[in-house]
Amino acid sequence: MIKRVTAIAALAVAATLAVAGCASSAGSSAAQGTSAMGVSSKGAMENPNLDLGSSLDGEQAPDIKLVNQFGQPMSLSQFRGRVVILAFSDSECTTVCPLTTQSMVLAKELLGKAGDSVQLLGVDANPDATKVSDVMAYSRAHAMVNQWDFLTGSEAQLKAVWKAYNIEVQIEAGQIDHTPALYVINQQGTLEKLYLTAMAYSSVTQSAQVLATEVAALLPSHPKLSSIESLATVPAQDPTAAVMLPSAVPAADGKSGTVPLGPGKARLVVFFATWLTETSDLSVELAELNTYAKVEADKQLPALTAVDETVTEPSEAAVTAYLRTLGPLDYPVALDKTGRVADGYGVQDQPWLVLVNAAGKITWSHDGWVSLAALEKAAAAHA
Repeated sequence: MIKRVTAIAALAVAATLAVAGCASSAGSSAAQGTSAMGVSSKGAMENPNLDLGSSLDGEQAPDIKLVNQFGQPMSLSQFRGRVVILAFSDSECTTVCPLTTQSMVLAKELLGKAGDSVQLLGVDANPDATKVSDVMAYSRAHAMVNQWDFLTGSEAQLKAVWKAYNIEVQIEAGQIDHTPALYVINQQGTLEKLYLTAMAYSSVTQSAQVLATEVAALLPSHPKLSSIESLATVPAQDPTAAVMLPSAVPAADGKSGTVPLGPGKARLVVFFATWLTETSDLSVELAELNTYAKVEADKQLPALTAVDETVTEPSEAAVTAYLRTLGPLDYPVALDKTGRVADGYGVQDQPWLVLVNAAGKITWSHDGWVSLAALEKAAAAHA
């Protein structure tokens, strides 16, 4: 079974309470930041999918001495003089870690040229995948090879770092559960804020904005963000909503098209992301879905639609480029650029399979790939 992260609430709460000097509420300082941006702080504070950060009382960040994805020795202290965004990520994660990773990248981009003064740093939180090749594979899958340093070491070394930063790591039924923590550390090596990533695709860009705002306040130039959006809760688009998503595959005439979702007929919706190439043979899995698409009408099975979770991808261009390498697909592939569809369909992992009846009710969902025979059986039983 693929190792993955489940951002369980107990671990998140434990991390918040365990950090020395952690404020009892993240509201006041975070609200000031959102107000400064001209964004409704009330809306941000009422957004259940957005952590506005817990202020820390200025303790020195424990030093970290590990190796990065190139096998080079690294230490946290070597980045004094720069703001550090430090995340704890499972090197084989297919759930919340990609959301954290993308929010880090987007936060740095929002700072423009000032982002050059920011160091992105990751620490492996998977005790079963600690090799340099493991953190390199994750970095490569997410186009992060030259955008951050993803650190790893022996299990004993990693456990020492986890303990120093109050990161809970558990292995249950072959799955990795860990605290989805992200720290902002100032130029003097002092802990400033703790953030916990929510398992919500629609809040990735919002989390990036909150993070970028905090970092901007620490930089001497106090740069303005290149773009600002509302931090209020983003409405999800569930299966009862008629939605037209952009197609990931250009039409025969080269023009971009749209892919419909919503009530009216039974559907099988397969959510995926191209970075799944790290943990599964994605090209084979997507190609095998052609067989389902060819027999769905004859066997009166729900129509198949695949949805790429584009909000966690390196870029939309990377998605279309990857799909071109697969050859023709016999089913539509859509782009969920905002994450609203994934949240509405209850996606908690990648891949995520959902059967929806004609009334727009979810009748079955499944975490992970299944055989074609099992998929057809489930589709026939739950349509």
